[in-house]
Amino acid sequence: MRVAVIGAGNIGGTIGGMWEKAGHEVAYGLRDPSKKKGAKSMADSLSGAEAVLLAVPGGEVVNFVRDRAKDLDGKIVIDATNDFQATSFNSWDELSTLVPKAHLYRAFNSLGWDVIANPVMGGTQVDLFYAGPDGTTKSAVEQLISDVGLRPIWVGGADQVGTVDGVLRLWYTLAGLRGRRIAFKLISD
Repeated sequence: MRVAVIGAGNIGGTIGGMWEKAGHEVAYGLRDPSKKKGAKSMADSLSGAEAVLLAVPGGEVVNFVRDRAKDLDGKIVIDATNDFQATSFNSWDELSTLVPKAHLYRAFNSLGWDVIANPVMGGTQVDLFYAGPDGTTKSAVEQLISDVGLRPIWVGGADQVGTVDGVLRLWYTLAGLRGRRIAFKLISD
């Protein structure tokens, strides 16, 4: 799959690198493409992409989507951003209004980048809880999550974005008490 990764910091760089190893064609979109070998301009990275990972600072995601709305509509858009300064960690309402034809998902925001980089703990694969629309794009998102080494756990549609952010809230709280190498596992019969 051709994937645009917007941002190449800890989250974007880690996930993008793992997708490259899994055989995806990854184009990193940066404001200054000279900062990462092979990176492109934002517009060039989005051209022809089937999926887009938003891995920019949480306070900048709405402006980015507003500026690139035409390039994002119709694509799978995965919001991995967190805005710790805002009243809500996510900008879901604004993003879904700006790109109403995009297949918007909330994923990769509830674990530390270092957990994503090494998603096996105590011999157990880490679960990633995510939300977004059901249907054919959901299976593509689940494949992208699996290709990073995480087990995808869908919690529901847009009405469950707050649930995913609740997992983030729990991870963040426990990481402060126990250290960053923590994760969650759904266990069922």
